[in-house]
Parts: sequence; C-alpha cells; structure tokens
Amino acid sequence: MSCTTRLLLTLLLLLGTRHSQAGAPAAADAQLEPGKALNIINMLMVHDVVSPPVAARYYAYTMLGAYAIVAAHDKNLPALPSLVKSFPATLRLDTVKARYDYRVAAYYSILETARLLLPSGETLADEQASLLQELGKAGFKPGILAQSVRVGKLAAAAAVGFSKTDRYSRLSALKRYSPLKEDGKWYPTPPAYMEPVEPNWKTIRPMMIDSAKQFRPALPVPFSRDTASAFHRQAKAVYHVSKQLTADQTQVAQFWDCNPFAVNTAGHMSIGFKKISPGGHWMNIAALVSKQVKLGFDNTVVVLCLEGITLMDAFISCWEMKYVTNRIRPETYINRYVDVKWQPMLQTPPFPEYTSGHAVVSNASAEVLTYLLGDNIAYVDDTEIPFGSGERAFTSFRQAATEASISRFYGGIHYMESIDNGNDQGKRIGNHIVAQLRSAGIKPLATNKGVGYRR
Repeated sequence: MSCTTRLLLTLLLLLGTRHSQAGAPAAADAQLEPGKALNIINMLMVHDVVSPPVAARYYAYTMLGAYAIVAAHDKNLPALPSLVKSFPATLRLDTVKARYDYRVAAYYSILETARLLLPSGETLADEQASLLQELGKAGFKPGILAQSVRVGKLAAAAAVGFSKTDRYSRLSALKRYSPLKEDGKWYPTPPAYMEPVEPNWKTIRPMMIDSAKQFRPALPVPFSRDTASAFHRQAKAVYHVSKQLTADQTQVAQFWDCNPFAVNTAGHMSIGFKKISPGGHWMNIAALVSKQVKLGFDNTVVVLCLEGITLMDAFISCWEMKYVTNRIRPETYINRYVDVKWQPMLQTPPFPEYTSGHAVVSNASAEVLTYLLGDNIAYVDDTEIPFGSGERAFTSFRQAATEASISRFYGGIHYMESIDNGNDQGKRIGNHIVAQLRSAGIKPLATNKGVGYRR
C-alpha cells in the first residue's frame, strides 16, 4: 500500500460528520485573507529564484488542499476529482468528528503545502507559528486551532502526494538539452548566457487540459537571412520599435518584465535582480480583484486555485511548443544579421522564442478570470511596486492580457508572430478550462458590479 493510499484511507476514517466555522472570532478575518498567504509564497519564490513554469506548478499545488477543504464546507462546489485529471477520488474532507474551523484549516494548508514543496519552504514554519499565535489572540480556542491545523496538514499532504506523481521528479534523469549552433535555432543570450529553462517541461502531467500538444499553435514562418523574407521583416520590426519607444511603451515593457532573475553587468561586476514570475503576477491580480469585489474567503480560494491550475497547464502547453520549434531570439538574429551592437530593452529570457509565454499565460488567465469574476472590471494593478515598476490601471482582465503580450515586443524579446499566435493559444486554453468549469458546475462568482457573489 502506497503512502498516498494510506493517507487517503486515514482521511476517510478520520473525517466524519461535523465541521465548524460557528463562533469563529470576527477579528481573525485579517489573518485569514487568502491573498496574504499568497503574498508570503510570492516573496519566498522570489527569494528562491523559481523559474516561470516551476512557479506555476507550485501555485497550482499550494491551492489544491485549500480548495478541497472549502469544497467540503460548501456542497455547491465540485470536488477536486471532477476538475483535476487523475486526482484521487478517495480523498474526502467532508467534515471532521472533532470541531475545526475550515478557514483556518484551508489557510494553514496553503502555507503547509508551500512549506513541503518550495526549496526554502522550511522558513514558512515561523509564519505558521505566528499565524496560530495571532489566531489565539483573536479568540480561537486551542482545541479548535489544533484540529484545524490537523485538517490543514492532511489536505496539504494529499496535495503534495498528488504532486509526486506528475513526473517532475524525473526531469533531471531525462536527456540533457544542448543548444544548436545552427541558423534559426535558439542559443544562449547575453549577459549571463544561462542554460535553457526546463526543456523537458512538456513531460509534466497537466491538470485540466488533455496533453501538452492539445493546443499547439500554427508553425512559425521559416527562418531566413534573406532581407526580403517574412522572418527578416519580423526581426526588423523588433529592431525599429526599439529605436522609437514612447515613454508609455517603455513603462509597459518594464511593468510586465516579470524576470525572476535578471543579470546586469558593469565592467567585471555582475549584479542579479530578482522579480516576481509572470504566473505570480497573475496570481496577485486574481487575489487583488477578488478582494476588491469583496468575494469572501471561500470564493477567493476557488479563484486562486483555478488560476493556479490555469497557469500550470498554460506553461506546459507553451513550453512544449518552445522546444519543438527551438526558435532563435530577436537579440541573436539582430546581432548576427542586422546590428552587432543592438541590445533589447529587456533581458532576453533563457529559452526558445516561440510562442510567447506572456501571451499564452496572460490570455489563458484573462479568459478564466473573466468567467469567474466578470468582464469590464476596472482595477489598479500594484503587483510590481515592490520590484520598482509602480502600478497600472486596467478596465478588464483581457485588456491587461493584451498589454502583457505586446510588452514583449516593446521589450525586444519576441517577434509579433509569436505574440499573435501565443494570444490565440492562450485563449483556446482558457476557453477549454472555462468549458470544463461550466461542465463541473462552477458558476461565475461575481457580477460586473461586484455583487451577487456565489454563496
């Protein structure tokens, strides 16, 4: 009997007919805001320099246990096996024989899952201890807290057990990727000439899409050095826009940079700068808008969980195409065939060009968030303030996705074809997930006016 099976059987024996939020201290609301837990995890991922696809995987798994606990409390929510492919149907968190607070359990599960998964996860033990101390001060009884922690740990252990079956642990044993010094092929770029990020990511098991190949976009135009070719024209378009960027275009590129580790050089000195990942940026958007429209604890957990799942599947789909096409970056092409001294405004990420990850991930996220939270919701995105890029206002998730996509053209790191086809790829992924949510019975959680929340 596997450890995961034993855990699930333990859950079935433990969980009975009673759960509770009754009498939960109102003063605990601030401590139990899901966005607060997300921010803690965001900063830990920044510290650990987690790559974009890996970060998306962590976001997906850290929210699964919390969703399971909330779904046990709210019978209108479908259980995880009806949403996530291969998730064990034997996991049940309906209720517990001893009383517990499901919000405490769900919040604790988020931190506990991150503690078990992230490279520096053990540092979260202090956050967990601080949380319990604050909840005790807010009026929670020790017995309720202890049982809530137990439920949170059980849900987290189930999520982590599920994560161990997605083939992530096998990546290091797969064939090493070697860049090709051939025309049209991706090659490491300055200033750090980093190795390619996760060339075998297509082997990771997705959550709601069928396979990494399911939403492949059209193949890009063929590589060519001919100055009359479509490929050369695309490269020249990147080159020309970089020479005449407006102040707003520059701000757009910087705002959506989301490079987990950029290296700046000065003489013999290299300095690394850490930022939030693209997935982390969209998770934060999901959290801040959920808070803005007063979605409440349960539905915010649902939004964050589904956004994490969307990110994970979008990156699997995008990364598959990147290493199938192995396409040269604008910086390499322009330096070889147009202008040897040219540099893009943004540092080129260390992986092939086609399709644009920002385009795929942003559009998939926008479709799912639009379904859950509504269209034409105006909000101010302050995600990048800690990373020096200020804030920007948007009128909808789709507008933000459009801006995030074009930012890579302004930044000099993507051709427009990669952005356009990436937009389409992301929308198809997002629409597929929305169809799955409808089929499972998850309805929109808020109206355009931010009222009428699902109870």
